[in-house]
Amino acid sequence: MRLRPPPGALPAATLAASALLSLTAPAAPPEGKAEGDLRSAAPDARAGARTGEAARDGSDGALAAPGGAARDAQASDAAAARPLPPPVKPRVELAARPPPLHVEYAQYGVALVAEISLDPGAVCPRSGPLYSCILGSGGGLAIRGGYRSPGPWYFGGAYQFTKMDSSNLYRLGIFQQLRAEMRYMPDIGYRAAPYFSAGIGGVVYGNEWGVETGGALIFGGVGVELEVSRRAVLGVSCVYRPVLIAGWKDTANYERGTGIAQFVGFELLLEVRTELGRR
Repeated sequence: MRLRPPPGALPAATLAASALLSLTAPAAPPEGKAEGDLRSAAPDARAGARTGEAARDGSDGALAAPGGAARDAQASDAAAARPLPPPVKPRVELAARPPPLHVEYAQYGVALVAEISLDPGAVCPRSGPLYSCILGSGGGLAIRGGYRSPGPWYFGGAYQFTKMDSSNLYRLGIFQQLRAEMRYMPDIGYRAAPYFSAGIGGVVYGNEWGVETGGALIFGGVGVELEVSRRAVLGVSCVYRPVLIAGWKDTANYERGTGIAQFVGFELLLEVRTELGRR
């Protein structure tokens, strides 16, 4: 006859097994921590999956490496051969230069001059009784005046006298010139500006302002003009001047032949402007 346990009572073996499980099972984590562990475990699983895929791709890429390297080399060569685009320059608004003053002037002044003889020509033969040269180098003064246009041109005239070295054949040998002149002065935007000059004229020569011979000249040269103010100008110039001189008999009764004497002239000038009008 078997005895049945009362209703609701558990067998002793079941109770013993429950006690053993409770002693060996770890404690259950808090609710938040368990959820966090599950969330952190999910990315690790995805990372592992990606690592496996990369490993598989690496094994496949090892087989396709030669073709890929060639394509990469071709792409790098094409990139190196491709010209670089021009640098983009910022748009800068430059200040516009003000228009020049279109003013007409009367320009006049004086200059210290030096005439350097390069070759006296037939006036002073190299040998014979006329070896002493009656027409050498000298220095003097020039007086000039003219019209300065609103543009780059100047037109005027000049009178110059120079005391020349006559080897004591003249007491005071005076070489006089009367010239028509022009200058071309390009506008370069600075106070100091270069210019080109040219002209023609006539000459006379004799003792103590006398006239014993004469001739004609032409010249061409260059110079620099410094605008001290709107009304005052300083400058220097250098010109080459060939002079045709007619033959004559000097005070020692020597016949001087007709010839071309060559000079280089230097000037240090000071000129003043007077405004005539505006355009």
